[in-house]
Amino acid sequence: MHLGSRFSESENSMILKEIRISDLLVNRANDRHGELENETAAISWLFNTRETHMKNLAKDIVAESKIFEPPLVAPENGKFVVFDGNRRVTCLKVLEKPVRAPTLELQQYFTKLRDGWSGPFPNKILCQVEEDRDHIDNILYRRHTGTLNGVGQSNWDDRMKDNFVARSGKIVGFNVADEIESRLREAGLLPEKKIPRSNLNRFLSAEIIRNRIGFSVKKKTFSYTHKPEVVLGTFQRLAYDFSNGRIVLGDIWDNEGKLAYVERLEAEGVLPSDTDLLSEKGDPDKPRPPSPKPKPKPKPKPTPTKRTTLIPQKDFGILWTGKQQRHHAIWEELQFHLNIEQHPNAISVLFRVLLELAIEHYAETHGVSLHQNDKLAKRVEKVGSELFSHGKIDEKQHSATKKFSQLDQLVSADTLNRYVHSPNFAPSAKHLEALWDTMADFIVACLKG
Repeated sequence: MHLGSRFSESENSMILKEIRISDLLVNRANDRHGELENETAAISWLFNTRETHMKNLAKDIVAESKIFEPPLVAPENGKFVVFDGNRRVTCLKVLEKPVRAPTLELQQYFTKLRDGWSGPFPNKILCQVEEDRDHIDNILYRRHTGTLNGVGQSNWDDRMKDNFVARSGKIVGFNVADEIESRLREAGLLPEKKIPRSNLNRFLSAEIIRNRIGFSVKKKTFSYTHKPEVVLGTFQRLAYDFSNGRIVLGDIWDNEGKLAYVERLEAEGVLPSDTDLLSEKGDPDKPRPPSPKPKPKPKPKPTPTKRTTLIPQKDFGILWTGKQQRHHAIWEELQFHLNIEQHPNAISVLFRVLLELAIEHYAETHGVSLHQNDKLAKRVEKVGSELFSHGKIDEKQHSATKKFSQLDQLVSADTLNRYVHSPNFAPSAKHLEALWDTMADFIVACLKG
């Protein structure tokens, strides 16, 4: 049995096809949440953040014995990834197998709901199939960003829109690939074959990647961050790789793939180095006019803003991957949700967990040898030395990692152990701030990989 009509193709070439529910994959990189580790994590996220909505949607699907809008899917390795309709597909998957619900209570709810299904349960549903990922992004953009919103669909908030832009590279009114192509053309470095601009835009969608390549895009304005002659060489390599099919869409579809390509370029010596960094911000093609000498003004009294969270609320330039799902969740709690005055005990424990996860992430990514019996202080020292040898932390931060094993230091493994195990050693907001400020560069460098 299936939901919907048989295979059809509409006047505007919309391909509709019956697909087995078991062959549909809930999107682990849905723009609603950013990259997660796998389909199970994506299903859990939907229920953890929208349980009432999911229950109501499932109830409606059972009452009607159908869904009204075909999910938008794309073929991938013999399966079909859902790009629009993840909530509908999740409800059907959990109705089909209630054990897939993330909690026992939800499993019981969906089992009871499934018993109310009229007739045999479907094993196929009608889906809109699109192979062109850029066309899919265009559809998503129009449905969820305030333009031509679909009836009954859930609109994106600002963070979801940011996730979409960061993934797809669709910045309205500015085309990064065009900018790079024009600079290569002026330098006589364009490849013979056409550069697939949409793929290049996708690769360069995040500012952290653009900065590694040697430029920045802020307020829809291009500027070099490193010496233009060096960056042009990097642009030429990107153009060659993309135009000759050495890098295709599948290679840079998610953040993990993008970072892997960047690491490869760095290992080959293609990326600009710290010695190529421009001393002043801005595009050297457009030098700033000399600013007039300001008239002296009396200095106002400083009014420092009180810190409310452990991690300051600014951008640290981390490109989160699906493997860092828990790291990212803990980071957001420490940066946006837990008040340092009201939740010092929770923060002290979560800080330690974040530190350990960050160390393990870097060690696994770069093959740093950590032994099972290594204590936290030893792990910090090992990874700190590795980061310092590759120029990813400075001497001051390296010194802090070497002192992390010393008992007489406030910022030490002993302090973190006592936060967790001592009934008398309570963390204070000031001590926690000192912990973060001392170890921040180390943790961020580990998470960046």
